[in-house]
Amino acid sequence: MLRYQHFFLQAAILCLPVSSFINVYQPHLKSTHVLSKSCARNTYHCRLNASFKETTTRRESIQKSLRTVFGIMSIALPANAASSSQAEKDKEKIVKGYKRLNYLLDNWEKETTNCKRQDNPYMGCERNPEKVMEYLGFKSMDDPLFRADKTLIRLQSLVPDESSAKYQDAVDVWLEKAEEGSGLAFVSSWGEANPGGGKDRVELFIERSRKDVVEARDVLATVIAILGLKVD
Repeated sequence: MLRYQHFFLQAAILCLPVSSFINVYQPHLKSTHVLSKSCARNTYHCRLNASFKETTTRRESIQKSLRTVFGIMSIALPANAASSSQAEKDKEKIVKGYKRLNYLLDNWEKETTNCKRQDNPYMGCERNPEKVMEYLGFKSMDDPLFRADKTLIRLQSLVPDESSAKYQDAVDVWLEKAEEGSGLAFVSSWGEANPGGGKDRVELFIERSRKDVVEARDVLATVIAILGLKVD
């Protein structure tokens, strides 16, 4: 995206002198026509006056052209800076989200099990599927993977041409696996409340969601490799 903005800026700068010359020579032709009619008596002073007007008009035209150039630059440069800043934030979100999914998978039992939720300590522990939804970015706007599909689409402009198809496939797979994993986690959270449900249903769906989390994590690894991002 940035390279296209620079291209249009250069094109605008290159085109300005053409309009400037047109503006310069039109007053010159007009002043020559007036000179031929009304300056027969005092040719020297009349030509001097016409030359002065021509010079003034040319100076004003150049100044107007420069103001146009600087106006374009004042708009383009801040926009480029803002775009670059957003890209850096998006990169950080993807890396941070990837690391969080790694942590979730490495500590799956610990993160998806809650032993302090029950008022009665003798009731034992229970699974907490909501943690899966949280790590996938479906619980909080502050999570790095919140609306990660939008983040991935914004970063698409940085993808090399030879990797564009692979990157698009990664975005599609992320959408599928993130939503499916979150959906299965949600079903798991109601496993005991549904008719015929029980803890076994909770376990069944939360473990199914784990497979989607693995694939979603792998997708982010592909994105990081394509974009050449560093993971500490």
